[in-house]
Amino acid sequence: MDPRSLLYIILGILSFDFILEQFFDYLNLKHQKTDLPEELKDIYSEEEFKKAQDYYKANANFSFLSSTLSFLLIIIVILTGTFGWLDKQLSFKFQNPTTLALVFFGILFFVSDIINIPFSLYKTFVIEEKFGFNKTTIKTYVLDKLKGYLIGGVLGGLLIWLFIFMVTSIGPGFWLYFWIILSVVMLIINMFYTSIFVPLFNKLTPLEAGDLRNSIEEYSKTNNFSLTNIFVIDGSKRSSKANAFFSGIGPKKKVVLYDTLINNHSKEELVAVLAHEIGHFKKKHIITGLILGIIQTGFMLFLLSYFIFNKNLSEALGADHLAIHINLIAFGILYTPISHITGLLMNIISRKNEYEADRFAAVTYSSIALQEALKKLSSKNLSNLTPHPAYVFMHYSHPPLLYRLRALKQIQ
Repeated sequence: MDPRSLLYIILGILSFDFILEQFFDYLNLKHQKTDLPEELKDIYSEEEFKKAQDYYKANANFSFLSSTLSFLLIIIVILTGTFGWLDKQLSFKFQNPTTLALVFFGILFFVSDIINIPFSLYKTFVIEEKFGFNKTTIKTYVLDKLKGYLIGGVLGGLLIWLFIFMVTSIGPGFWLYFWIILSVVMLIINMFYTSIFVPLFNKLTPLEAGDLRNSIEEYSKTNNFSLTNIFVIDGSKRSSKANAFFSGIGPKKKVVLYDTLINNHSKEELVAVLAHEIGHFKKKHIITGLILGIIQTGFMLFLLSYFIFNKNLSEALGADHLAIHINLIAFGILYTPISHITGLLMNIISRKNEYEADRFAAVTYSSIALQEALKKLSSKNLSNLTPHPAYVFMHYSHPPLLYRLRALKQIQ
C-alpha cells in the first residue's frame, strides 16, 4: 500500500476513535440523573448526590477539552510531517539506529509531558482541590515528575534500546525473542512492584499489631491463605480517595491498604475488602490476568513484525526513508482498533472476576460488611452511580456499584 493511502488510514483511525470516544462520553453525560434515585438514598444524601454529579460533569468537561486538544495536536503533527522532520534533524547527528531511536522517543516524551503539565496541574490543583480530594503539594508533584522521568528514562530507555537492537540484528523474527524478554519483565514487575516501585513514591508501613491485624490474620488462616505481608500506604499524601490492592505472586504476595481506607471504615468492612482481594487470588484472577497480558503482548509483537520494516509506513508519517522508530508510532495507531477489541474482552473478564471476588468475600466472610464498604467507598470517592450501560460495557473494568450490590444481596 502506498504512503498516501496509509496516511489516510492512519488519519481515519484517529478520527473514528476520537468521535467514538466522544459519543460514549456524551451518552454517559446525558444519562446522569437530576434527582436522587430511590435505591441510592442509603448511599448518598441529596447534597452528596449533587456534589457527585457536579464532580462527574467537571471531569467530563475537562476530559472533552484535553482529548480534543490532544486529537488536534496529533493530527497537525502528522499532516505537517513533524515526525519525519525530527527524524531528519536527528539523523545528521546520530548515525547509530538505537541511539537515534532513544533520542527521538526521549524528545517526544519530554515535549508531550511538557504540553500535558498544565492539564495535569489543573486536574490536580483545581478540580480535585475543589471537591476536597487533593492532598498533593507542589513539592510532591515535582518530585513525582522527576522520579517518573528517572524510571521512564531507565526502564523505558533500556527496553527501546533492546528492541531496536534486536530488530536490526535479528530481522522479522525479533518478535519471539523480544516477547520472551518482555514476558520476564512483566513477571518481575508483577512480583516486585510493591517492593521496588511503590516505595519510590509512597511510604509502606507494616500494619501494626492490634484488633484489625488479628482479624485479618484469623480470616486468612480460616481460608487457608498464607498472608504475612500486610502494609498500609500513605495514600493521604496525595488524595483523600481510598483504595486497596493485591500484588505479587507466591511468597512475594502483598496486600496494601490505603490509610484513607483504614480511617473511614470499620474493622468488619476492612476485612471484607481484604476478603475480596483474597478472592482474586483464590480464583486465580491475578495469574490469569498476567497470562492474558503476556499473550496479548505476543500477538501485538507478532503483528508488528509485519509492519516494522515497511518503508511506506515511515513515509506516511513524513520520513523519506525507512525509520523503525517512526514505524512504531504508525503501528501503534493502526493497532488501535485491535486494542479496543482486546480491551473490551479484558473488561468483560475483569467485571466477571469482580463479581466472583465479591461472592467469595460474601460467602467466606460477610455480604453485609462488603456492601457497606462498597457504599462508603463510592460515597467518599464521589463515584458515578448511574453510568450509561453502553459506557459500562465499553470502559468499565469493575461493575457499577448498584450492579454489585444487587448481586451481593442475593447471597445474604
